[in-house]
Amino acid sequence: MQSSNHRLRDMEQHHPLLAAGADVEAGSLGAGVMVGGPNAGHSAGNRTVWFIQDSCGMVCATMTWFLVLYAEFVVNFVMLLPAKNFWYSLLNGATFNSLAVLALASHLRTMLTDPGAVPKGNATKEYMESLQLKPGEVIYKCPKCCSIKPERAHHCSICKRCIRKMDHHCPWVNNCVGEKNQRFFVLFTMYIALISAHALGLSGMHFFTCIKVQWNECSDFSPGVSVLLLIFLCLEAILFLTFTAVMFGTQIHSICNDETEIERLKNEKPTWERHMRWDGMKSVFGGPPSLLWCNPFTGLRLRRLLVVTQGRRGGSEFSV
Repeated sequence: MQSSNHRLRDMEQHHPLLAAGADVEAGSLGAGVMVGGPNAGHSAGNRTVWFIQDSCGMVCATMTWFLVLYAEFVVNFVMLLPAKNFWYSLLNGATFNSLAVLALASHLRTMLTDPGAVPKGNATKEYMESLQLKPGEVIYKCPKCCSIKPERAHHCSICKRCIRKMDHHCPWVNNCVGEKNQRFFVLFTMYIALISAHALGLSGMHFFTCIKVQWNECSDFSPGVSVLLLIFLCLEAILFLTFTAVMFGTQIHSICNDETEIERLKNEKPTWERHMRWDGMKSVFGGPPSLLWCNPFTGLRLRRLLVVTQGRRGGSEFSV
């Protein structure tokens, strides 16, 4: 597609012609994406929850919730409730359950937040002419989703969309990690690492306590069942702590260097103005350092949370 004013190239590249945060048409993702996958249409006037219908991702996300809830069961019912020290149970229970809620909330926000998808099919002749490009300027079109690729956008074969500042696609959150949900992914890895370390510490204390007394006195479960539950919890905690701690450090390093994992692997030379260290953290988490950085509920308007059932092919649509 060519005109006298511009050239369009079908290449898996990008050009700093479109701002990273620019919405390129009236039906952009600022209006939301219906539940039903990335191919669902836009809903004018409603902000809807983004959700990827990927079998592997949905299984991994379900496993994540199951493992966190399993840890809560073991910590609460095997270790804390049978404990004789009331304040020990209360303080550790409040801490662990609060961190678990924050971890699951961060997981939901990561999974159900549009990561920065570029609207599909916007590479039309009419839109090209509306850009008012200078003669000789080149823009790049993604041949897979037929959209104009902004700077630093990459195509995700699972989401079937081009994602702004795409870092990677994570099956554990069933979504891409990109411009708009990276902060929630960082919080998710941080809180999972914290509850994993806490669970390991509580398990060690419980083993030490039960060795000194009879197992029947320190747990409501039989000794064999208690040991099996604790061993599985420890294995789970070690695995999750290692994985999420490494991922958390990698994400912080990428944010402070203003470089996504894809850009690092492809060794792409920066053509954008880089936000280093604290400027990078502020651009991702928003505003100066504060406790709000650790709050996964930031920006969530619960008063506007509705469930709207519409007679469309996409089925239910969740309005936020």
